[in-house]
Amino acid sequence: MIEIKPAKPCGKIEIPASKSQTIRAFLLACFAKGKSIIRHPLLSSDTISCIDAVKALGAKVEFSKDGSICYVDSSVLNLREEGITIDAGNSGTTEYLLLGLAASLGIPVTITGDKQLLSRPVGPLSAALSDLGATINESDGLPPVTIKGPLKGGCTVIECRTSQYLSSLLLAAPLAEGDTQIDCPLLYEKPYVRMTLEWLDKEGIVYEISDDLEHAKIKGNQKYRPFDEYIAGDFSSASFFFAMAAISKSSVTVKGLNRNDPQGDKEILTVLEKMGCLVEWNGNEVTVTGPEKLTGGEFDLNSMPDTLPILSIVAAFATEDVHLTNVPQARIKETDRISTMCSNLKLLGANVEEEDDGILIHGKGSLRGGSASGYGDHRIIMALASAASGTDESVYIDDIKAASVTFPTFFELYESIRS
Repeated sequence: MIEIKPAKPCGKIEIPASKSQTIRAFLLACFAKGKSIIRHPLLSSDTISCIDAVKALGAKVEFSKDGSICYVDSSVLNLREEGITIDAGNSGTTEYLLLGLAASLGIPVTITGDKQLLSRPVGPLSAALSDLGATINESDGLPPVTIKGPLKGGCTVIECRTSQYLSSLLLAAPLAEGDTQIDCPLLYEKPYVRMTLEWLDKEGIVYEISDDLEHAKIKGNQKYRPFDEYIAGDFSSASFFFAMAAISKSSVTVKGLNRNDPQGDKEILTVLEKMGCLVEWNGNEVTVTGPEKLTGGEFDLNSMPDTLPILSIVAAFATEDVHLTNVPQARIKETDRISTMCSNLKLLGANVEEEDDGILIHGKGSLRGGSASGYGDHRIIMALASAASGTDESVYIDDIKAASVTFPTFFELYESIRS
């Protein structure tokens, strides 16, 4: 049990790189057949799982002495006829995005992971890849899953309750033998798809996609090119520090962010502004200042599901009701985040109602503190720790190790600005 004592944060920090962007960079570097340079990558449990996957496929990965630059040489991959097994650890992003790309290799590739990953559904993506010519072997729509190409192209229809299904198909389709058409009658988390499209644009990939992102055509028989890219800061990681300022009536400045990055979680700044916070941009840094009283409102989190844990904490400090809605996919993340956050908020003294697709928080302007469980989920752990910026009593968390999945320096940075 770890004790986080109440303390106001105040100061300036530089946020680590985006996990989502880092994983896309490493996977594309692996399939680009040449030497790529990735500057300022995130090094966390999830991204290390991705790097290990790239190495398992035969790419050479080397870092500069300070770890700020990574060189990936994928000129020759290790394509054994008997196939390769890849352990994606806890990284759902690695599992989903790699599954489609692996179909271009023409050998069996098995993707597995830890206990949490093995509970995350892969059935819709497997069915779509099968429509496009791949051979798939999985059980009851869950990992481990084995895929073998080639990917031939064609047409598929898929409901994407996670955007990673569509991103996987969009990354894989250019490597198919023929053209591909993808229709998505249901698509959540659209900003993450735009992030994938930004990478396709940088790579010069030819495709067409509707404004709502639900209908796409991708030309087949294309190639990825080696690249040199800088990875900007992670708005998902920054969100915890934005929230600390909001609930403690203090100011926190976060450096290293790209205001034009398609990351969906940057919209947390809009939500905090609507709740009364002052948000000020200056180049690549943003300062959030909390108000005397946080107001309520109804907020659609479909495009930014990873903010549910931290925004539910902020909501408990509001003086009015806060309704976090339209985020059913939060139930199929590392944990059922709707259920786990409701349980934890009640333990800390909040008045909440669990809904199928969100949480209704009856804000009381404060949160007591107490003991809670991180459930081995990095975003739950960091949200609970952030709460201590405004609680009356200490917050006790059963285990904080999982924070390293995306943000290994979180507690170090947290302590650096607590007063």
